[in-house]
Amino acid sequence: MKPLDLRPLGNTNMLVTPIGLGSWQFSKRNNIAGKYWPILEDEMINKVVSLSLEGGINWFDTAEIYGKGVSEKALSKALQKAGKKPGEVLIATKWWPMFRFASNLSKTIDARIKALSPYPIDLYQVHQPYGFSMVSNEMLAMAELLNRKLIKHIGVSNFSAQQMKRAWETLDKKGISLASNQVQYNLLNRRIESNGIMEMAKKQGMSIIAYSPLAQGLVTGKFHDHPELLKNIGFRKYNSHFKPQGLEKSRAVVMLVKELALKYQVTPSQIALNWIINFHGNTVVAIPGATKEIHAKENTGAMSFKLSAEDMDQLDKASSIFK
Repeated sequence: MKPLDLRPLGNTNMLVTPIGLGSWQFSKRNNIAGKYWPILEDEMINKVVSLSLEGGINWFDTAEIYGKGVSEKALSKALQKAGKKPGEVLIATKWWPMFRFASNLSKTIDARIKALSPYPIDLYQVHQPYGFSMVSNEMLAMAELLNRKLIKHIGVSNFSAQQMKRAWETLDKKGISLASNQVQYNLLNRRIESNGIMEMAKKQGMSIIAYSPLAQGLVTGKFHDHPELLKNIGFRKYNSHFKPQGLEKSRAVVMLVKELALKYQVTPSQIALNWIINFHGNTVVAIPGATKEIHAKENTGAMSFKLSAEDMDQLDKASSIFK
């Protein structure tokens, strides 16, 4: 990747590639969150990370709740195996606030640092807004960690527009930028464009980190073409998008994605990812996961071209029903 391909995360000096790697799937079925994915062996984790790096990705997203530190440790080991030294890659992780007070941030930061060692925490995010403390108190606790140089930048995840504003205002009074809000965003879920989240991000100069950018594989069309695959998708089968009515609703978007994939000689997933990281300028970056080598290659390949404005508009119109 050339330096020009990097973009700042919000108003910070943290320069990231438009696509990073999400690593929830490294949880090895530890704790409830980890059971969302089958066990990924170390050899495949190492391969996925290595291929992501080779393809130009410079940042990785993980979280405390992903296997209670298992994902963080697996990521660190894979990066070490790939020969990456601290400072050569960027790491984003997340604090789990549920059933906790803001004071827990300072009590648990050492465990996060240890799990990711020797890599520093470049972006520390509050995973969701449902803690025992107010958003403002959580941000003040985050600011303390930043001032102690235990983390480098602050982000949030799954925050509403109003919660984003509160977090931004609290940090702004301290002269600190709120870098990002990590939310679900894809061609089949564009709610952040109508509920104020995207508007708030653009107004205050924050980045949107899009998780589930491929709608859990739905946008690629593989489930539309091979409905028999729906029998083996685990928790996803309870999602209305995967029901017969949901598949019909998304069929037109999926067909257009596949049509454009042929036009650009790329894969459907690369079309979907390319739209996400370019349609809103530099505001949105994406963190697709990868459980196979081909996934890692497709993720990085999505940064090697750019959809025309006309084709991006076509996708915008076709998927507008999902706003």
